[in-house]
Amino acid sequence: MTEPAQQWRTGLRARLIAARKAKDNVATAALRSALSAIDNAETPDVPLPRAGAIADSAHGLGAAEVARRHLTEDQIRELIETEADERRAAAGQLRSMGHDDRAVQVEAEAQVLSELLCAD
Repeated sequence: MTEPAQQWRTGLRARLIAARKAKDNVATAALRSALSAIDNAETPDVPLPRAGAIADSAHGLGAAEVARRHLTEDQIRELIETEADERRAAAGQLRSMGHDDRAVQVEAEAQVLSELLCAD
């Protein structure tokens, strides 16, 4: 069975390709941010070095590889919802500063992200 993060990535990449072909900059930006949010959430915590740059350092084949976190469907949906909420908040701030044109674009990105949650 494919894990939820991989399923989401596959779907998001397919939509991203379609958005890029259609030259839809708003959807492209929103989809890229969703992919990045998933990648960032899967990043494991990095322990602090114990004895400096050389001592206790990993070496050998695969030394730099670490297992990524496994996200559930609910966690991924929450990430995308958070991305949309952050864009709505940013749009409000942009409007308050008189940048209505940029606020419209950011709200459109939030809408693209919200539609992802409804589509799947």
